[in-house]
Amino acid sequence: MSDMEILEELKKIREALAPTSPPPEPEKKKNLLMEFKDFIKKYKVLGLAVAFIMGVYLGALVKSLVDNLIMPIVQFFTPTGFQWEAFVVGPFRVGAFIGDLITFIIVAFVIFLLVKYTAKIGLE
Repeated sequence: MSDMEILEELKKIREALAPTSPPPEPEKKKNLLMEFKDFIKKYKVLGLAVAFIMGVYLGALVKSLVDNLIMPIVQFFTPTGFQWEAFVVGPFRVGAFIGDLITFIIVAFVIFLLVKYTAKIGLE
């Protein structure tokens, strides 16, 4: 094969590999306000904020349920005059930990029920 034939083949290969569409136009510059609006839309910040606020108040409501309705029932079954919150083993406040553990279990159960119910009705 001669040099001319090789050059012709290389030209054909270059033409075959050349891009057929024009290069994409550079993205227009956005001002700070437009970027902020895009951020709010992309990350759904408003929905996240509402969910966070609702979660804080739901947690406070469930804690109130535990402290004011469940724990008095627990105290009813403990010996008279026994303060379960004051139960201490050495330097460890076991009673306070048990109260917080019961609160956590009830909060987790209520959240589980809410998630299960909302999934059942089709909310995500």
